Amino acid sequence: MTDRLKGKLAFCTASGNGIGRATALAFAREGARVVASDLDEAAMAGLKEAGVAECVGLDARNTRAIETMAARLGPLDVLFNAAGFVHHGTVLDTSEADWDFSFDLNVKSMHRTIKAFLPGMLSKGRGSIINVASAVGASKAAANRYVYGATKAAVVGLTKAVAMDFIGKGIRSNCICPGTIQTPSLAERIKALGRQVGGEDQARRMFIERQPMGRLGTAEEMAHLAVYLASEESLYTTGSTFFSDGGFTL
Repeated sequence: MTDRLKGKLAFCTASGNGIGRATALAFAREGARVVASDLDEAAMAGLKEAGVAECVGLDARNTRAIETMAARLGPLDVLFNAAGFVHHGTVLDTSEADWDFSFDLNVKSMHRTIKAFLPGMLSKGRGSIINVASAVGASKAAANRYVYGATKAAVVGLTKAVAMDFIGKGIRSNCICPGTIQTPSLAERIKALGRQVGGEDQARRMFIERQPMGRLGTAEEMAHLAVYLASEESLYTTGSTFFSDGGFTL
C-alpha cells in the first residue's frame, strides 16, 4: 500500500535517530509532506534526500521556538512527538535536576507542541496526535527506571486527556508504547551496562532476554504503527495505547 498519507502535513520531533527518524521517513514514503525536527540538526542528514520536505534544528524544550514553528507551518494533519530521554536509576539516584529534566523533555515537550499546534488542527476540524510513551510506566515497571517510568505514565495520561477533551472535534490522540527497541539510545545504554556486567555482549543479552519474543524491536516496526495512526485507517481510534513490545507486558 502506498500514498496512505498523501496530501497530509506532518510535524515530527526527535527526527535525528531511532523511532523519530524512522517515522519521519515512513511518513514521507507514504506521501506526507514531512517537517522533521531535532535538537541536533546534523543528525538529520540524509532525510531530505529520502523525501522529507524540511529539516529544522529545534529544541523541544523551547516553548517560543515551537510556537514560532506552529505559526509558520499553519494547521497540521499529523503531530508526532518522539522527543525523550531514558534516565537510569532508582528514586535514591534521582536528583531534583534529573526529575525536572526528564519531565521537561519527556512530557512537557509534548504539552508544548500540542498546545501550539492543536488550535490549527481544530480550525480545520481534524488532526492526529501521536505520542511515543513506553511499555515501561504505561503498563509495567522496569528496574532502575524510576523517573523514566513516571514520565511515560504521564504521557499516557496526557494523551488520554487530549483525546477526551477534543473527541467530538475531529482530533484523535493516541500513543505508542514500545518495548526495547534497537536504537542509538539503546546502544549507549548497552555500552554503559557493559562496563558493569562484563562486556557489551552480556549487556545486550540481558536486554534481549527480557523480551519474550527473543529479540529487540526495530524503529521501523514502530514507524509502521505510527503510519497507521496518522492515516485514515484509524479514524475511529482515539485515546488508545498501542503496545508493540515483543510480549514484554504479557
